[in-house]
Amino acid sequence: MENTIELELKDQTVESLQLFSDILKKDINRILEEALAQYFESEQAKLLENNPHDESAMTNLDYDEFWDGVEID
Repeated sequence: MENTIELELKDQTVESLQLFSDILKKDINRILEEALAQYFESEQAKLLENNPHDESAMTNLDYDEFWDGVEID
């Protein structure tokens, strides 16, 4: 499922996206997806670093959703 959001980018950012798209032969959407994936990984690491004892900071699932279907013998 894809959602649509409105983005406002600076002219320089758009020009850079177009330039790198041409150089790398990649679709602009792919470049943005890859860049955001790296950003999310970086921010996730920072969150864990700042609060290593609260692993629930890295999920939006509640306790029941997280453990749904897990059976412990």
